[in-house]
Amino acid sequence: MKPAHRRYLKWIVGVVLVVVLTVEAILIWPELSNSVKTLGDLHWQWVAVAIGASLLEMSSFARVQRTLLAAADVTVTQRQSLSVSYAANSMSVTLPGGPVLGTTFTYRQMRKWGASPVVATWQLVMAGLLQVAGLALLGLVGALLVGAATNPFSLIFSIGGFAAFVVLVQYAAGNPGSLESIGIIALRGFNRLRKKPERTWVRAWKRIVDQLSAVQLDRPHTLRAFSWSILNWLCDGACLAFAAYAIGGTPSLAGIAVAYAAGTAASRAIPLLPAGLGVMDAVLVPALTASGMTGAQALSAVVVYRLISFLMIAVIGWIVFALRYRGAPADDEPGPDLGTLWKDD
Repeated sequence: MKPAHRRYLKWIVGVVLVVVLTVEAILIWPELSNSVKTLGDLHWQWVAVAIGASLLEMSSFARVQRTLLAAADVTVTQRQSLSVSYAANSMSVTLPGGPVLGTTFTYRQMRKWGASPVVATWQLVMAGLLQVAGLALLGLVGALLVGAATNPFSLIFSIGGFAAFVVLVQYAAGNPGSLESIGIIALRGFNRLRKKPERTWVRAWKRIVDQLSAVQLDRPHTLRAFSWSILNWLCDGACLAFAAYAIGGTPSLAGIAVAYAAGTAASRAIPLLPAGLGVMDAVLVPALTASGMTGAQALSAVVVYRLISFLMIAVIGWIVFALRYRGAPADDEPGPDLGTLWKDD
């Protein structure tokens, strides 16, 4: 792309970003205006604690990323990982198609850090699975604390599925020869069904296994990564609890856990708006009301929580992006795509 075209593209992206942020401000304004009286009586010490919890949440997520990359002998500083986490999060929650853009940005940075395409993609997948397992565990604990009559087996299956995946990855990393042989046998059978030469994709499979063999996800790495992931969710849930305390509410901790898990799960299941705006809030407000807060308190708590965990963190992320990445040389590294690895070149 020519420099002049790149400049025009940056201006277009900037205008689009301003428009998107304006629309998002309009979306959240009705909630803010309806709760302004309650917000006038904020306990600012709890607001400060909520801000600290939100900042610690981002730091713990960066630690997850570092730990997983360390399992593949890719060394990254906390500053590098945290910068990418902030920038990618802002892309994900504010831009149209944000999750894709944020994931692609993270992938490209990991490639610059020295991760192979397979290792970089593996890290993204594992980080996502860790988040799912952590959220499931938080929801399960909250449900058990309140004595929920609902069947918790779906949550248990999520944790069990994650554990099985970790065991499989550990076995594959420790026994690359076995994984390669099993894959070749499966490929030959698949190729026979497709009436293709038996050696089709075999060379590509060996290349993928060779890259995966660099991953040593042993128990210490697994425990550290999962612990940081749990802390990530706990900090975000704590931010919601502290926001409730800031407006004078006294919800039960079990109620907060259930409300947070349900709201987050809803926002991920129905990603219609950035950061689940509208979707997550529609779940959080009645759930917080059921936990012992009034309707006005629940709405105000959600507004404070959103201003901190969404708006403040997004602003910080774009500042980090502007200072650290905006002037960086452009690269042609594509996003995560395992399809290119299956070329028999």
